[in-house]
Amino acid sequence: MLKYYTSFLFIVAVTILPLWTQSTALTTETYFRQYEQISDSMASVFPENDIKTYRRVSFSDAEMQWYLSLHFKCLDVLKHIEGHTKFVLDSYLHSGNWFREVGFPKESIKSYLDFFTYYEAHEHLLTFDERDKFKEMRSYAGSILAENYAKLGLLDNATSRHKINMAFSKNLNYIYHPSSINNYGLFFYWHKKDLDSAMYYFERAYALTQAKFPKHTLNGSIRDNIADIYMEQQAYDKAQPLYAQNFKFYKTAINEETLTKDIPRLISAGTQLITANTHLNRLEAAQHIFNDLESVVKLDETTHNLSTSSKLEFLSAKELLLRTQNNISEAYITAKQIAHVSDSLQALANHADKKWQEELNDITIDKIELNFKIDRIQKENMIKNQRAKLWFIGLLSSIFIIILVALIISRRQHLINAKNKQLLAEQQLENSALKVEQLNSEIQSKERDLSDFAIKLTQDQDWAKELAEQLEVIKQANSQERPKLINDLDVAISNKISVDSDTQEFFERLDKLSDAFYSQLMKRYPNLSKNEIRLCSLIRLKIESRRIATLQNITLASLNTSRYRLRKKLNLSEDTDLDFFIQNI
Repeated sequence: MLKYYTSFLFIVAVTILPLWTQSTALTTETYFRQYEQISDSMASVFPENDIKTYRRVSFSDAEMQWYLSLHFKCLDVLKHIEGHTKFVLDSYLHSGNWFREVGFPKESIKSYLDFFTYYEAHEHLLTFDERDKFKEMRSYAGSILAENYAKLGLLDNATSRHKINMAFSKNLNYIYHPSSINNYGLFFYWHKKDLDSAMYYFERAYALTQAKFPKHTLNGSIRDNIADIYMEQQAYDKAQPLYAQNFKFYKTAINEETLTKDIPRLISAGTQLITANTHLNRLEAAQHIFNDLESVVKLDETTHNLSTSSKLEFLSAKELLLRTQNNISEAYITAKQIAHVSDSLQALANHADKKWQEELNDITIDKIELNFKIDRIQKENMIKNQRAKLWFIGLLSSIFIIILVALIISRRQHLINAKNKQLLAEQQLENSALKVEQLNSEIQSKERDLSDFAIKLTQDQDWAKELAEQLEVIKQANSQERPKLINDLDVAISNKISVDSDTQEFFERLDKLSDAFYSQLMKRYPNLSKNEIRLCSLIRLKIESRRIATLQNITLASLNTSRYRLRKKLNLSEDTDLDFFIQNI
């Protein structure tokens, strides 16, 4: 019965609803007014020019679902608006920016891609001034699009978008080009951990900015990036003059967007300069800068403009300086202040993470989109039709279709939930098995290390016995022979120390160069000890047995014994040559 009824509804939908939809089609101006009404409703609670609208913590669960629902409606209506090219482009940009700020990079990417697609199709409809204005917006959107890709781990997409943005901004002859190069450097620094490539692009961006825009605040940002790399490399003497230049720069520099002094950047530059001077043991200079910076911080605290992150930076620099000055009591008090501020920040972060992990995830987004689509169908079906009969049939058919869809969706959601529970249980089981396997592997590794240590200890004991025997010979020797014997003993000890040091350095380099060979060998023969693995690596390098015995500080007879044990562990037959077998792994 249900099968035949479903077929009837399908026929009704195919034959009648298109006629009904045609008779009630909305004009582009109607869509435009509808967009403005929805946008005004959103702005009544969260205005576009209010910073709280772009902060995730400003929304409760119910407010976010309401705002997202209206936002998706706006995006859907936006597709039908023609003749308002600049308005549509600005709307896509606003959507991409808002999604990015509240932490939805996937949705932000969609809006930015819609922006670029729409621009390419409608650029000819813009005036010269409008096209010129959108150059900056296109560069900005390209940079943020690359950043969103990187946040999602799509590094190839991010790389491609960075290169496109650098090529685009090269012909703009303004700050966008060095800014895009600097952003590419940050991509290498933050996401690829490639300090050399990051430094290359930072220095390239800095040279361009210094040459063309010497007073722009981008100079300070790039100097800070370069100095941060030096600090990470512990090149404090190179980082210190850059931080000093920034501290002086931000005292007078005016931010191009806010048209005010950038106090957080000034505090950050000052704390970094204190830290660099402290590492260089320039304590007087560090104290002088601290006194200068402290007045800035106190003034900012008085006006209640000091951010928690700036306060934490200042306290960390203060604690490091006090510890270096051996002012332990004050350093302890400062450390307690740091812990208090950090705990407050962590508590807020944990609260926000827990709230949004529980309340707004991908399932919530899908649910909101689905509710919006159903709501849109209902409202479209309620538009008055000039033909009363078609309106009634269409409305009735729509109600039945919606009920049927709701039942199907409800059933499908039930199946998805059940499947997700099953997958979660299987994943937990796999994680437990993986942990057990990892523990067993660590135990085996520690057993091999213990065995290697025992062998080394035995060798050291043998050498100590030889040393004792030589000392006994020196004691029993006459006064004429004794200086020569003592000199021989001194040479033997020096040679032992030198050999141990050189041998250790040799094996460290050998381990680094043979990393891939070690991995393959351990995968095939996991019961090998570290000394046996190194023996395999030495054989693979075609080093003769006498030199191998010398490197491992053992006799040739002991090496032959080690080779015999190695053959047993490798399960080699008597007619298989050990050297040939290892060199062909």
